[in-house]
Amino acid sequence: MTGCDIRAIAVAARAASRVLAQASGGTKNAALDAMAAGLTVSRAEILAANATDVAAARAAGESSAFVDRLTLTEQRIEAMARGVRQVADLPDPTGEVTGMWRRPNGLLVGRMRVPLGVIGIIYESRPNVTADAAALCLKSGNAVILRGGREALSTNRAIAAVLSAAVGSVGLPPAALAVVPSPDRAVVKEMLGLQGLIDLIIPRGGESLIRAVREGSQIPVIAHDKGLCHTYVDEAADLAVAAEIAFNAKVERPGVCNAMETLLVHERVAPAFLPGFVARLADAGVDVRGCPRTCALAPAARPATEADWDTEYLDLILSIRVVASFEEAVAHIAQHGSGLAEAIVTADHGRAMRFLREVDAGAVFVNASTRFTDGYEFGMGAEMGISTQKIHARGPMGLTELTCQKFIVLGEGQVRDSRT
Repeated sequence: MTGCDIRAIAVAARAASRVLAQASGGTKNAALDAMAAGLTVSRAEILAANATDVAAARAAGESSAFVDRLTLTEQRIEAMARGVRQVADLPDPTGEVTGMWRRPNGLLVGRMRVPLGVIGIIYESRPNVTADAAALCLKSGNAVILRGGREALSTNRAIAAVLSAAVGSVGLPPAALAVVPSPDRAVVKEMLGLQGLIDLIIPRGGESLIRAVREGSQIPVIAHDKGLCHTYVDEAADLAVAAEIAFNAKVERPGVCNAMETLLVHERVAPAFLPGFVARLADAGVDVRGCPRTCALAPAARPATEADWDTEYLDLILSIRVVASFEEAVAHIAQHGSGLAEAIVTADHGRAMRFLREVDAGAVFVNASTRFTDGYEFGMGAEMGISTQKIHARGPMGLTELTCQKFIVLGEGQVRDSRT
């Protein structure tokens, strides 16, 4: 026994999803406005709950990057509220009709965007996911069941209580937004078997979580693998610009999936670029692991192993490799990248366009940091996650990615003649 009736939660969410699917854009926006206001008004209660979770994480010896992902501040709560308001301001994709065409028999055929239904989110230590996922699901007409990790249980409960009350305050069913109250892993196993009640599972977290969900789910899953992001400093790069982009991509917030894990540098600019840049990284506390040519140019670097090229550090650790050509850089990314985000720094337009075409990832950047791989930064208000898959959704997932299309057919009495 888990002490949590996940089936009952899913049944209530299914019923709520039918109400949400018919809710007007105005009603959904009113709920979102109430959710954003609630986060701001209740920030003291949310911060108190978060302090309990953070203290427990520190006592358990969790890494600084882990604690950073878990920690909320007044600024982060206000950013959550802004994200919810941004979602309210976005166009509602539900009900959108696209691509109407007329058949020879006079039928009008088209497609209409509709909600997916009930979405289950299984995630780890970032409590902002609770607000982001709730906002995106509500605006797109979906009910959501949120199962966060035990390390953020108090925080997620506090946030969900605020958001659920806001949903109910405008006449929508509070069951449209549910947080699983138990950290028991058996609940996840049962949740993954609720085919027919839950329409989609989205896991957000480390490799072990993603793998366990994919292997155990009877429900379709959209997920991203590890965020093994690269920045390539081309021979035609402005080295001052490259230094700022690469430093930001690694140091600004290293514990997130869109942080750079490997830096590739063309051999023609490596002698001018790497000594000073590696020294700057070292001053910032970054553990640099380099290929032999990197170590020769920058003594602060220690030798990289083959495993380093395939490791998502989520910490102040960076692998650096000197490459002989653009082609070698692209080949390295193809072999070691996870398909989340890749960047080139170059003043050569043709090479930049080649990078956009040839590099296979959900987001590809020219002269910008991979840290921008984020639904909020892309103008989507927030994101449900970043998909590295190629079916249904890829890259940051916003409102449109939480809908599907159904065919609509308008006739004037036509019947099918089986002889034609």
